[in-house]
Amino acid sequence: MSDFPVLDQSDSDKDGADIPVVTPVSIDPDSVTTSSLQALQSEDQRKVMDIVDKLRRTGLSGVVELPQLIVCGDQSSGKSSVLEAITEIPFPRKENLCTRFATEIILRRSSASTSTITITPDKLRPGSEQAKLKSFTKSINDFSQLPDVIEEATLAMGLGVVGGINSRAFSRDVLSIEITGPSRPQLTLVDLPGLIHATNKAQTETDKELILNLVTQYMKNPRTIILAVVSAKNDYANQIILDHCRKIDEQGRRTLGIITKPDFLREGTENELSWIELAQNKDIYLERGWHMLKNRADDQMKFSFEQRNEDEDLFFSKGRYADLPRECVGIDSLRERLSKVLLNHLIKELPSLKDEMVNKLQATVDEIENLGEKRNTSQEQRMALMKISMRINDILKSATKGYYDSPFFGYINMDAAVDSPENIRRLRAVVQHLNMGFAKDMRLRGHKFAFGAGPGDVEHDTEEETKAQKELEELEEDETLVLLPVPRKLTRKESVDWVKKTLERSRGYELPGTFQPILITHLFWEQSSPWKHIASQHIEKVAQVCKKFVDTVLGDIAPAEFKERITAFNVDVALSRSLSEAKHELHKILKDEAGHPCTYNHYFTTTIQKMRKRKQQATTKAASEISKTDLKDKYGSYHSYIDSDKLTVAMDEAIELDMDIFSSQEALDTQRAYYKDEMKYFVNVIAKAVIERHLVEPLPDIIISPLVVTEMTDKQIEYVAAEPAEISQQRTRLESRRVMLEKGLETFREAMGGLKR
Repeated sequence: MSDFPVLDQSDSDKDGADIPVVTPVSIDPDSVTTSSLQALQSEDQRKVMDIVDKLRRTGLSGVVELPQLIVCGDQSSGKSSVLEAITEIPFPRKENLCTRFATEIILRRSSASTSTITITPDKLRPGSEQAKLKSFTKSINDFSQLPDVIEEATLAMGLGVVGGINSRAFSRDVLSIEITGPSRPQLTLVDLPGLIHATNKAQTETDKELILNLVTQYMKNPRTIILAVVSAKNDYANQIILDHCRKIDEQGRRTLGIITKPDFLREGTENELSWIELAQNKDIYLERGWHMLKNRADDQMKFSFEQRNEDEDLFFSKGRYADLPRECVGIDSLRERLSKVLLNHLIKELPSLKDEMVNKLQATVDEIENLGEKRNTSQEQRMALMKISMRINDILKSATKGYYDSPFFGYINMDAAVDSPENIRRLRAVVQHLNMGFAKDMRLRGHKFAFGAGPGDVEHDTEEETKAQKELEELEEDETLVLLPVPRKLTRKESVDWVKKTLERSRGYELPGTFQPILITHLFWEQSSPWKHIASQHIEKVAQVCKKFVDTVLGDIAPAEFKERITAFNVDVALSRSLSEAKHELHKILKDEAGHPCTYNHYFTTTIQKMRKRKQQATTKAASEISKTDLKDKYGSYHSYIDSDKLTVAMDEAIELDMDIFSSQEALDTQRAYYKDEMKYFVNVIAKAVIERHLVEPLPDIIISPLVVTEMTDKQIEYVAAEPAEISQQRTRLESRRVMLEKGLETFREAMGGLKR
């Protein structure tokens, strides 16, 4: 209904909290019954209300909005007197206690006649206070005991003397008076505190707002019939209850206006006439119309209900009131009107009530499904984790192999980079992209020195060097690559000088013009010194990509409460171990590279031979050009001939006489050939033995795989998969709601089957 649910004989309240078990006191049926209650319902209405009552008994009053009738109005408008006249249940008059909080009168049919008075605490109270108020239970044997019980409830709520120091004037707690019996009508009536116009020391602005919120919460229930009480003592244009009725029930379809205290109007005045026209629905139109009552005056408080009704009949038989239709005046006709209004309202609301139950049941089922599988026992936890593990494992296998056939991989983002977060789900493509980037970095930046072209180089090699240099200059502008080394440019002469200096400082017993193998080792060490940095950066980059990818998989597959625990227990440890093993593998590869040069690839010797051949060809060509001479034949034509003597001299002059320079040139060419061969090997071994072996291929086996789950202890399983307390509480609450809604729908269908339409 609102934030203030009707308290029924159910095991749980709206929030699933336990309600203390109340043992109703068996009472004399005639001691707490009145003929007026019987008159509130026709036979048809009782059948319809039976449906509502059965729904209440399933506990649905805290889940769906069930029909009820509320009495509301401004302060001192006579609300309690109206409710008292309708039900003939005497409410206490002392200090007007009953208007300081909502009072629900719950009339229910039962084989036994009982009375139970309880308090439904405000949800904003501390837990200890709520528990204390929920423990408040009283029973009465007859209505004369009701005032004392209500006063006890008032004190329990912490409401002291009105206007007293540190005394609260009003409460959002709800007093529920449930009366059951075999002849009870199925009805809920609510008496609400009066709306405050002006504040004072006894009624603060906070009190004014509290009451307004309380009253409007009840009024907003679309299945509530509003009895809007206005007092003829005050101009109805100034009574704020009517403004709120217009705002909440704009068409006036749920509002029945009740005019009280007409005996304060002077007979024959315009004011009296205006109130009579209001009662005739001529001024403020309400679809349910208006009704006028004459309640007990201050000097008639000791009147019995019978005396009260006789006095009212007499009043409306005189003057202008005698001309009003009898169905618009008096308590007896009001009961008849309410009976019809309730019947029509209930029949109209039953379809929407069913729809609401169906919709809330579906919403509840959806919420339960969103919580995932139930995980209270170790077996349930292991099973839930195993299912998640299998789904993650399937994704990891597909991603590492490049089979993007799962909905997880989604669409390609053409506007984003291959290795961007938008495309990170396609892991194999990202890793391949990074490996190719690593190969390019090695080709452009792997060498410490960029050597100028020599006589043994072909034009193709020179073009590659030029192209590489251009690419390198472009990469230097990329801020993401500023940490990578930049090769230092050397001319052919500077390159030979670098080798010569190294040779002079590494000389052993070798003959002049030759060099020992250790020279190539030293040259290679220096030339390949950037490899460690480039490879380390590549490994870190791939490791980061793998972590981001795994995070994406967990975020997509695992429930939110699993993700953090799986990451802490398994993912962080597994990925950290993989990265450590990858770095260790790199260390072993670099250690191998730091050994003596060793290769069995014919590419190395072939390259050296081709370089020497091209160098020889270049020398011969140069000598030939120098040795050319033109001779005139007998016909007078000139022809070019190579002078063998000059050629011999030119060839002799091409011989390098400086033995260190000669051996340095040979060592430089040998080192270049070895570097090219070894760089290709290094790129491949990093991609295969480091990236694939340690970072990528193991992912399906190490990231919460089914095998990992199988080997986990029950305690570890509980750490990862145990349902959080708040989720368990939420699940219990939702399951309880689901059962109530299912039971309610079943009850609704059964009850509707027995109702003649």
